[in-house]
Amino acid sequence: MAKNSDRREKQKPLIGFTPTNSECEDRMASKLKQLQSKACQASQFLSKHGTTYYKQMLEQNKQYIQEPATVEKCNELSKQLLYTRLASLPSRNEAFWKELEHVKTLWKNKQELHVEQAGIAALFGLECFAWFCAGEIVGRGFTFTGYYV
Repeated sequence: MAKNSDRREKQKPLIGFTPTNSECEDRMASKLKQLQSKACQASQFLSKHGTTYYKQMLEQNKQYIQEPATVEKCNELSKQLLYTRLASLPSRNEAFWKELEHVKTLWKNKQELHVEQAGIAALFGLECFAWFCAGEIVGRGFTFTGYYV
């Protein structure tokens, strides 16, 4: 113990104030207490209002509820969803090619492009890049440094 305290005294802060381990632990403990308090408040709110919200939501959406709720009915509905999505592929494919033709036309006539349209295109590209980066982070197991092999 004495060696650790001696080491802390000998260390010089790199930039400004460097908190000690005990100060960091105190901060973490206070943050943990705050988090526990907020979780407790959220739990109390859900226990009071959760069932009311659940019943209200079911009542508003009762036209979508299938009775009887059996495993067979759920399997049937999941198959309906799958094949409905598959049936919509040709129209989605057609819409994709129309959008692509529109982008090609805009690129050919880029001299007539307005600043607003260019800004929207830049934001869209930035959003695509952000989703790519998010996917890479998820693929790495939520790490920023690299893949675990």
